[in-house]
Amino acid sequence: MSDLFDLTGKTAIVTGASTGLGKGMTLGLAEAGADILLVDHVSSDETLKEVKALGRKAEQLIIDLTMKDAVQAVVSKALETFNKIDILINNAGIIRRTPAIEFSEKDWDDVMNLNSRVVFFLTQAAARDMMKRKYGKVINIASLLSFQGGIIVPSYSASKGAVMQITKALANEWAKFGINVNAIAPGYMATNNTKALREDPVRSKAILDRIPAERWGTPDDIKGAAVFLASRASDYITGHVLAVDGGWLAR
Repeated sequence: MSDLFDLTGKTAIVTGASTGLGKGMTLGLAEAGADILLVDHVSSDETLKEVKALGRKAEQLIIDLTMKDAVQAVVSKALETFNKIDILINNAGIIRRTPAIEFSEKDWDDVMNLNSRVVFFLTQAAARDMMKRKYGKVINIASLLSFQGGIIVPSYSASKGAVMQITKALANEWAKFGINVNAIAPGYMATNNTKALREDPVRSKAILDRIPAERWGTPDDIKGAAVFLASRASDYITGHVLAVDGGWLAR
């Protein structure tokens, strides 16, 4: 059974790999045997060292994914380093919190650009290599707000709704090419994105009161889902959004 989850010899791109959920998933793939290109707009030195300490081949690319030609630069770096792309995790994302009536056009565009446009076009670019080999695993990072509207995060909710629909649309088109396209919808996780919520005693209590698991999630909680969707164990699963939320959506 363990062979189903073995990623030895597989290569992966993980965006937003330096901290938080991106770091957790990067280490999970490495622990399962994958070699990894870590992509982020800041240094991933610490995570890179941890991946290499596991005996994996790893490189990092520091880049702003919203810049012109960034998508092709990522794919070119991965192919130059590994000669193939087996796994892509689209994790990089941002959030802006402002009441909808005051929300700016810039904040809308910034969030939609990174959280949905880059997801589509980076996946498209990586899929060109995957199609040649009739093999690929794409994991998009959705959100509970792919299903719900949220509060004072209109562009984030819209972008994560788009991620869910992109996942389904690409799964429909690319299953015949041996490419699985799925998503993980993390619940309320203890990361930089939720720092403001965790520091607000009223909001934090309201959130924890609704989570059946009675705690915030951690990057370690996401590792298993990422390895599962990146491995042969999920070969007949595509177009699915897997909630890793401590039971939030079941409440």
